[in-house]
Amino acid sequence: MATADDRHEPAAAASAPDQVPPAGAGLHALAVQLRRMNGEINRLVHGFAGDQGLHATDVQALAAILDAEEPMTPKRLREHLGLTSGAVTACIDRLERAGHIRRVRENADRRVVHLYYAADARAAARTYFRPLAKAADAARSRFTEEELSVVLRFLAAMNDELAPLRSAGA
Repeated sequence: MATADDRHEPAAAASAPDQVPPAGAGLHALAVQLRRMNGEINRLVHGFAGDQGLHATDVQALAAILDAEEPMTPKRLREHLGLTSGAVTACIDRLERAGHIRRVRENADRRVVHLYYAADARAAARTYFRPLAKAADAARSRFTEEELSVVLRFLAAMNDELAPLRSAGA
């Protein structure tokens, strides 16, 4: 998190909702915008969790299952969320009872369990988060393909930098 010592320009320069930070904006302006976006997304996630009778962590689990490049396992989900095995089991149980996921045992090794996002639940989430998708599409339309490429590279680099902090317990 940027602190007062990290500021390179006045906080007001980047905090107005309709104001675009100046080119070359410093760490503080970037941190402000990332926190604002994170807060708005968290507000949506908490609303979805409340509507579905879930915990915010359950929604994080759903996102991890949805975004996984290969079938998610309880162990990988536990590592991703930083939960104990008991806590991730309780999370998976809640999600399964609520109809959001399915547990499927692997045919070759019945001890291996894969977690899949249930189709009906995926449709409900898509409906709930449609305003977020529309907002992202509207924001995206303001940028060229080249600019979006840079934004995606930045977000990927941020995730690469943050991932070791999660595993280090920071």
